[in-house]
Amino acid sequence: MARLLAIICLVYCSIAAAAAEPGLPEWAAKIRTDHPRLFFNRDTWPAVRERALGPEKEWYEQYKRRVDQLQEEIDKLADPPRDLGPQAAWAAFVYRMTGERPYLDLAKKAMEISLRFYEKCYEERKAVNWYSTTRVHVVLAWDWLYNDLTEAERKEYLSRLVQVLHKVYTARPRIYRESLSNYTTGFYGVTNCKWFVGLAGLGSGIEDALVREWLVWGYGENMKMLAHRKRACGDDGGSASPTLGYAFGAYPWSEQNFFYTWLSATGENIAPEWPHSAWLANYVLWNWIETGGAPREFGWGDTPHTTNRMPYSDLYTHMANIRHLYGKVAPEAAALARYVQEKVPHKRYQGTWFIYPFLLTDLDKSPEPFRPERLPAARHFESLGQIFMRSGTGPEDTYCLFTAGGILAQHRHYDALSFIIYHRGHLALDTGTRYDEFVNGEHLANYYAQTVAHNCVLVHQPGEPPARYWGGTVVGNHGGQHRQLGSEVKAFETNDRYVYVAGDATASYLHGPVKREGQADLPEKVSLVTRQLVFLMPNHFVVFDRVVATDPSYRKEWLLHTAHEPAIEGKQFRADHEEGRLFCRTLLPEDAVLTPVGGPGREFWAAGQNWTIKPGKLKPEQLAMMGQWRVEVSPGAARAEDHFLHVLQVGDQKVSAMDPVEVLREGEMAGARIRIGETTWEVLFNTKGDLGGRIRRRGDDAPLDRALTQTVTPQVGILALPE
Repeated sequence: MARLLAIICLVYCSIAAAAAEPGLPEWAAKIRTDHPRLFFNRDTWPAVRERALGPEKEWYEQYKRRVDQLQEEIDKLADPPRDLGPQAAWAAFVYRMTGERPYLDLAKKAMEISLRFYEKCYEERKAVNWYSTTRVHVVLAWDWLYNDLTEAERKEYLSRLVQVLHKVYTARPRIYRESLSNYTTGFYGVTNCKWFVGLAGLGSGIEDALVREWLVWGYGENMKMLAHRKRACGDDGGSASPTLGYAFGAYPWSEQNFFYTWLSATGENIAPEWPHSAWLANYVLWNWIETGGAPREFGWGDTPHTTNRMPYSDLYTHMANIRHLYGKVAPEAAALARYVQEKVPHKRYQGTWFIYPFLLTDLDKSPEPFRPERLPAARHFESLGQIFMRSGTGPEDTYCLFTAGGILAQHRHYDALSFIIYHRGHLALDTGTRYDEFVNGEHLANYYAQTVAHNCVLVHQPGEPPARYWGGTVVGNHGGQHRQLGSEVKAFETNDRYVYVAGDATASYLHGPVKREGQADLPEKVSLVTRQLVFLMPNHFVVFDRVVATDPSYRKEWLLHTAHEPAIEGKQFRADHEEGRLFCRTLLPEDAVLTPVGGPGREFWAAGQNWTIKPGKLKPEQLAMMGQWRVEVSPGAARAEDHFLHVLQVGDQKVSAMDPVEVLREGEMAGARIRIGETTWEVLFNTKGDLGGRIRRRGDDAPLDRALTQTVTPQVGILALPE
């Protein structure tokens, strides 16, 4: 009965407090009035504490040891001040666990030192950190210790933090490297602090106007973030950026933190209303390149290309959060997350948000792992603009990523219709790097992000404007695209023998009006750029491009990038990387000229110069992963319209010769005939009109003769196939 009365009293107080807060939205009435209220509250604390002393005792003891070490070092860290935000929260948590006064005093010292550091950074117009994390941890410490702080201490700590944050937000010019990112990005910059300060400070009477303003702004921005990410992930899974360092790293934090803090402050789990977040595991599976050791990734977007190792260090934690938040309402997604959690090499929690493991009270109630033994050969992530293909999921299989469509420009290059191929090595690469990006920024902007660094088609127009990108000033456009978005997937199908995709990137090559003094506006350079790709599993690709320039004099180049120097013989070349080998045969244009570009002084050649990097301590193999060579295939004569037709074959380095290939023509279709042992494939493409064609297979007990689809096969969810 006493507990019931306490609950009734708490609810009454919450309603009364909300009613006393004029100008706040209705949802603010749900926020409890007591403290703590960030990540846990008075009601959930016993379960959190039990978990810290039980299943996660080792994790807790690790942080307690670090706090004990801090106790010995704190005086040395005070002058000059430094950022001890996380340490303040660790000490506050240990104090709540033990009730021992020295930990309370330590947490207060860490908060005070951190506040002096933030104030000093502002005075010197320096960034505290690209991320909000450390400053949020000061808010956590304040909230968790609220009932043990004097009124004067509460006011001093929160007021100083609010004031220094406000100064950062309103600083003009903006403070360099202080991320004021919004909901369309990772939303982990300093603006993210507003939600935590507003939620913790509500009702305290401290900096009331800003606290209320930030609470409302933070709620609205988080809800817009969730809506944006729902659209970005679609019904497939993914992230607000397909660049994996972000998608599998810091990007999920903002969603998970909003879910957890709303839950602790109001008692509502809103995660089930946003199921897109649960399907991250599906995106992990399709980016996973199995090597027999640490998994690789394709290297798409703003990936450094030094190892192309999948960034998996946060995945164990992300998957645990998905299991806890979605285990009851999205069991299939939670089961897949559990499978990924068991699959990642790094089976440890990530400590950026040390509190997570203590919150996972429903972790063991989540479903058993779902192991998708049979998946389709390809998966189209529409919103992300990516189609993944693979012959299987083992270390000797072939993996390919094709880029077209999509709605996200975040960390995306000018790479529409590009493809990346892996078979026992990275054989057709995205090239360049963001390694040491503040030193190599001009390389990043002028080469790495540009179309020339990808397996695409270039159309060179004199006087075309640069395609801008972060990191440096773009001085010229080396025949590339002008828009990151605008390409379309026109057709897609997958079955147990081949994968077919067709894309149109004409819009990506359009630069819009370009004024020229004393002359007519610069015209657009193309009227058509399309690509059709057929993956004949397990080891062959047929790639057909139709390119129509608005002026025959605009030079065209078809590109394929390799890690090491290619060996060119006539219209065929071979290139190796690690244990893999790639052959490429040019069938069209018939007068094609193959030119190697690369080697010392020309590795990153674009717009009339080599955009070299300062490699620091990078090893030769890391430089090779950035791409050191490319083959340019150009028509032998100037024409407005050209067709490029290529057959690619991959294998290990025991393969000494390419399978027999010849050009094939039927009416207004052109294509390739490939003999693979006793089997013959014929793949034909329309040279005029709609994107289409025909595919045939003969010589075995599985003959095939059908038109290439002109529709996009819909895909939703995991798509595991029946046994």
